[in-house]
Amino acid sequence: MDDAIPLGGDAGGLPDRAAPVTAVIDDRGVVAGWSPGAERMFGYPPRAAIGRPVDRLLGADAGTDTGAGVRAALDGRRATALLRHRDGRRLEVRLRAYPWVDGEGRAQRLVVATPPGRPDADPTEEAAFAQCRLPVMVFDSALRAVRASAGAQRELGQSEERMAGRRVTDILPPHVCREVEDSMSRVLGTGETEQFRVRGRARPASRERIWSVTVSPLRGPDGRVRQLELSALDVTEQYLARERLTLLNDVSTRIGTTLDVMRTAQEMADLVVGRLADFVTVDLLDSLFRGIEPRPSPTGTVTLRRAAQQSVLPGMPEALARPGDLNDYPRSTPPARCLATGEASLHRTIDPAIRAWQRADAARAGMLRNSGVHSIMIIPLRARAVTLGVALLFRHRREEPFTEDDLVLAEEIGARAAVAVDNARRYTLERETALALQRSLLPRRIAAQEAVEVAHRYLPARTRAGLGGDWYDVIPLSGARVALVVGDVVGHGLRASATMGRLRTAVRTLADVDLPPDELLTQLDDLVTHVASEEETPPPRGHDLEVPTDLIATCLYVVYDPVSRRCTAAAAGHPPPAVVTPAGTVDFVGLRPGPPLGLGGLPFETFTWDMPPGGLLTLYTDGLVQGASHDLGSGLARLRRYLERPAESLEATCDDLFRTLLPTRPQDDVALLLARTLAFDAGHVATWDLPSDPAAVADARAEVAARLAAWDLEDVAFTAELVVSELVTNALRYGQPPVQLRLIRGASLICEVYDSSGTSPHLRRARTFDEGGRGLLLVAQFARRWGTRHRAEGKTIWAEVELPGRAA
Repeated sequence: MDDAIPLGGDAGGLPDRAAPVTAVIDDRGVVAGWSPGAERMFGYPPRAAIGRPVDRLLGADAGTDTGAGVRAALDGRRATALLRHRDGRRLEVRLRAYPWVDGEGRAQRLVVATPPGRPDADPTEEAAFAQCRLPVMVFDSALRAVRASAGAQRELGQSEERMAGRRVTDILPPHVCREVEDSMSRVLGTGETEQFRVRGRARPASRERIWSVTVSPLRGPDGRVRQLELSALDVTEQYLARERLTLLNDVSTRIGTTLDVMRTAQEMADLVVGRLADFVTVDLLDSLFRGIEPRPSPTGTVTLRRAAQQSVLPGMPEALARPGDLNDYPRSTPPARCLATGEASLHRTIDPAIRAWQRADAARAGMLRNSGVHSIMIIPLRARAVTLGVALLFRHRREEPFTEDDLVLAEEIGARAAVAVDNARRYTLERETALALQRSLLPRRIAAQEAVEVAHRYLPARTRAGLGGDWYDVIPLSGARVALVVGDVVGHGLRASATMGRLRTAVRTLADVDLPPDELLTQLDDLVTHVASEEETPPPRGHDLEVPTDLIATCLYVVYDPVSRRCTAAAAGHPPPAVVTPAGTVDFVGLRPGPPLGLGGLPFETFTWDMPPGGLLTLYTDGLVQGASHDLGSGLARLRRYLERPAESLEATCDDLFRTLLPTRPQDDVALLLARTLAFDAGHVATWDLPSDPAAVADARAEVAARLAAWDLEDVAFTAELVVSELVTNALRYGQPPVQLRLIRGASLICEVYDSSGTSPHLRRARTFDEGGRGLLLVAQFARRWGTRHRAEGKTIWAEVELPGRAA
């Protein structure tokens, strides 16, 4: 017979009717054990029976009365069935099954077959029950113990005689017996089997284990529940294995949800405490918090920064430091050795290494003693062959010390957490690099100009995608005008930041040429298309870097003239600017935006409107008005409402808009530029229409001298007269009428001469005996700067003369 059957015996020395007829059936209904008595009763030797489904072996097919009898017996009820002998005849037998467990802890059933006419109180049944290794007990209808198997007596540490007549509350520990007795009461009333798990000790001196408990009804001949069968299977190892797998799965889903080093470390501590350890600390190399590439693990005293900690106790009384504090670990301590070797270690507080650590660190020795710590694991956080830090796991509330299985589990958790920490470090490095690049490309200070009062803000995104390519700029133009620019490169990361820098430089270059807004965007669109075509060039052989080619950007370019008090703007796929009047009304400019930059070949339109002095221009990127919780339309409506509120200053308005319109962690970069318009009144501007007569040059000089005297600027009269004389002469000689002269008094004196010719003047080197050709050279020498701007009906040559005491 199979060695799993304890009721073997020498069948040859027993009469046929006395031979024990037993078989072991596993949870799949397959025969796992076959006694000599079963061979004599049914004619099958063990080799022919073991491994075969019992229903096919004995003709107990589903849907037949015989099959129903066998199933009833396997469910724990007495049953009678007609089973098939090997020669084909049917034998009427009584069946009864008892819970059983094999040597590896797998649940099975021990089936006892009684020949017809055998008394119910068969010695074989009694022997099978008494010798059952699985803890099994029988209780009467008053929930008092009647029988206890050998397994139950062993686990409970009490004899069957001592337990007889006692309730389960008198046998089991209180925290276990309540759940068991409640289930027994329900089964007694419903007649339905219940199965559940309990955690606890079978007796005070034993260790805590996980039990799979089954409460089954035992029915009398009348079908009523007369007694209850209680069986328990120790499933501690299976439960712990499942818990370890669940914990590892949670590590994969709950650690690394953000790309923040501190938060990632805290997620590890929160996950491990209560499930594996009672107190956890996570210390990382200080360089990780700055995104710097970690160096190889040091071999001497190491300084680590506390990244996270967690405890099962409120307030974390075990903690000796706070997150962010530095901790020094001497060379001889286990954490320092772990950091140097990258190997985990398991300790009891009585280990020599821990005792030596306590002698060197009185504060830590006090913590271990006062908290009752008895078991410690030190785990390296190692990723990509570099140890990033160490995690210390302590137990003081659980009585069981850490095991080698716990160490293996903790190492796996540490390895997965280390990858998440390293990803966060790499993200931090890239983010800081991109942020530094972007800040270096954004204007560090706004250039001095007299057209507008400005305030600006830039807020980088706080997402895994990284920084975007938003930018703003304020560019002084000729004639006291100013250009206001905001733009957004689609995408995130270093590439977006670098592209933003190229576009900002290009806008400044094109603005210096004084191109109208629509022409400037056209040139910028050509540049973006050209850059995209360059990036489409295949990389050299052996270069495996894939460069994305979807380069698209938006831009809004606004020019404000404080003399005419007019704005001219063009947009490339960008939201319109908002205008706030001095009265507080808010409106969005009705310009028709062209396509985003990078699509190529499509025109841009210019829109012009009057701007009252003291009005407010609001330029922004879409991150301010568009988000996951609202679309662009609702975002513009919110912006309008908040701009209608009075504010103390432009800086306060910027702060209020960011605080009220943006979430705590914006998903996109945001650039904001506010400009309150100023104006030059008639007292700061003088204009003269000049005839096409060379004599007009002298008249112009005289008019300029008189006006400078009225402005109290006689100190620059000589320079201004010289510049005006050369500019007017150039216009009369090479240009076409009408000719107009204009002076603008601001931080500098601006001299402008307009004529209707489209030809551009240029400097040239005059020969020694040439009578002309030196006019613009003189202008360039005496003026701070000069240039030409074109419009559809002509050109304007301008020069700025520096005023005393107002050097830029």
